Amino acid sequence: MDIDTQSTTGKRNDAVRSRARGMGLAGVRGLGLSLVVLPGAILGFVLSVVSILLIPIGVGIVTTPWVLTGVRAFADWRRILAAEWCGVRIPSAYRPLPEGANPWTRTFGMLRDPATWRDLMWLPVDMTAGFVTALLPAVLLLYPVEGFALAAGLWQIVDDDYWYGFVPVTGQASALGAGVLALVLLFFAHFLTTRLLTAHFQLTRAVLASDQGVLTERVRVLTETRRDAVDTSAAELRRIERDLHDGAQARLVAMGMDLGTIELLLDKDPEQARLLLAQARKSSVEALAELRDLVRGIHPPVLAERGLGDAVRALALRMPVPTEVTVELPGRADEPVESAAYFAVSEVLTNAVKHADADRIYVDLHHTDGMLRISVTDNGKGGAIIGAGSGLAGVERRLGTFDGVLAVSSPAGGPTMVTMEIPCALS
Repeated sequence: MDIDTQSTTGKRNDAVRSRARGMGLAGVRGLGLSLVVLPGAILGFVLSVVSILLIPIGVGIVTTPWVLTGVRAFADWRRILAAEWCGVRIPSAYRPLPEGANPWTRTFGMLRDPATWRDLMWLPVDMTAGFVTALLPAVLLLYPVEGFALAAGLWQIVDDDYWYGFVPVTGQASALGAGVLALVLLFFAHFLTTRLLTAHFQLTRAVLASDQGVLTERVRVLTETRRDAVDTSAAELRRIERDLHDGAQARLVAMGMDLGTIELLLDKDPEQARLLLAQARKSSVEALAELRDLVRGIHPPVLAERGLGDAVRALALRMPVPTEVTVELPGRADEPVESAAYFAVSEVLTNAVKHADADRIYVDLHHTDGMLRISVTDNGKGGAIIGAGSGLAGVERRLGTFDGVLAVSSPAGGPTMVTMEIPCALS
C-alpha cells in the first residue's frame, strides 16, 4: 500500500471515528438536556404565570423579579449550550435595569421588556417540541439496543403481544425482524443524531431571538472586533518597530561604522580593510535576510503572488508534521481576507504542532455559498479549547474583524477539528 493510499485510509478512519464519537456525544447530551428541559420549563412557566397573576395583590411585585431572573438565567444557559455544542448563536438582548431599583421598578421594567415575553413564549415550546427534539437523539441511539436484545433472545421472556416499533415480536423470526429494524434505526441515527440536537437549538433560537437582538449582538460584535483590530494593529506596529530597531537597523548602523573604518584603513592597512569589507558584506546579507523575514511576517510574497491556496501549501511544507492540503478555490478573495485566513491557518497549525502530539494534519480550503471555509484536522490528543490567552482566542478575534467565526471540536483523545468561516466573494 503506497503512502497516498495509507493517507486516504487513515483520513477516512479518523472521519468515521469522529462521526461515531459525535453521534454518541449528541445522544448523551440530548438525554441529559431532556431530563432538565421538561421540569425546568414547566417550573419556570408555572412560577412566572402565578407570580404575574399575584401582582395585583402585591405579592407578585416581590416575587416576579426573582422568578423572571431565574427564567432569564435558564434561557442564557441554553444560549451557552447552543453556542458550545452546536455553534448556534442566540443573542441575548435584555434591557438593563437600574442598579438598586426597588421591586416595583424591577417588576414593571422586566415586564415592559419584549425579551421577557419571548422567554415566556419559549417555555411552552421548550417543554413540548423542545423536549422531543432533545430526547430524539438519545432515542435513536438507545432504542436499537432493545431491538438487538430481542433478536439475541430477549423475545423469549416478553409478552406474546409485544411490539418493537411496527414489528410484532412473537418468535425468533419476528425477533430477527426487530433486529433488522434496529439496524435501520441505527443507520439513520448515524446521520440524524447531531442534526436533531442542532435542530433543538435552532428551534430555541427561532423563539428567543429577535431582529432587535440580532442587531444588538451585531453592534456588540462590531464594537469588540473593531477594538481588537485597533489593538492588534498597534501591537503589530510595535513588533515591526522593535524588530527593525533590534535587527536590521542595528546591522546597518554597524555596517556604516565598518565602512567608515575601512575608509581610514585603505591606505594604512589594506589587509585589515579587506577583512572589514568581508564582515560588512556578511552583515548586509544578514540584514537583507532579516528584512525578508520581517516582510514575510507582514505579508508573505507567495500570498501576494500566488494566492491563499499556494501560500497554505508552502506553509504546510515548512511544518515538522506531515501536512496534507486540499484546495478548491475557483478565485481569489480580497487581500485583507486572504491575509487574515493565512495567518489564522498558520496559528492553528502552530498550535497543532506544539500541543496536539499529532503525526498527521489535514487542511481543507474551499468556497461555497459565499463563505470561505477552512478546516484544520489533526489526529492528536485533543482537548483544545477557545480560552483567554490561547492561540485560538487570537484566531477568533482575527476572524471576527471580517465577520468570520471559529468552531472547535476537540474531545479528549482527539481528533481535533478547527473550522473557520469567513464571508467573502472570490474574484
